[in-house]
Amino acid sequence: MTRVFRRILAGLILSAMTFVSATASQTGPVTNLPLPRYVSMKASEGNVRRGPSLTHRIDWVFTRRDMPLQITAEHGHWRRVEDREGQGGWVHYSLLSGVRTVIVEHDMLTLHQRPDTDAPVAAALELGVIARLGKCEESWCQLRSGGYRGWARKDHLWGVAADEIRD
Repeated sequence: MTRVFRRILAGLILSAMTFVSATASQTGPVTNLPLPRYVSMKASEGNVRRGPSLTHRIDWVFTRRDMPLQITAEHGHWRRVEDREGQGGWVHYSLLSGVRTVIVEHDMLTLHQRPDTDAPVAAALELGVIARLGKCEESWCQLRSGGYRGWARKDHLWGVAADEIRD
């Protein structure tokens, strides 16, 4: 085997072992935080690599600040992330933020003044809009976007777990 091939193979094995061990324990081996968990992109641009180091090839670049991502594994200063389409890779932790955001997955999603379908509508958000996540109840989450604030159905959002409650 060539040196480059061995390095790629070692990185893939390390990635798989990190993912399996993180999934089995349900907490990250580095941060001791739950896995999987949601975060957002702090930077407006971030390289997504094949493995957890600068020597691994860049597969693509995230170019949307505040985009929600799901962390599925950890290794040192690297986090394995997935976007809403299931595309993933390794990102340096400095590019991520604990500030929670969501992506609207339902076109013209109505924001209500209270978590109730009969409550007055405060705004409507287009498909793909990124909103700041606030409180979440069983079926509703409070969002902020474009100067508007209101409650939306949780099942029309990506970036929040179905059973997640937030104060």
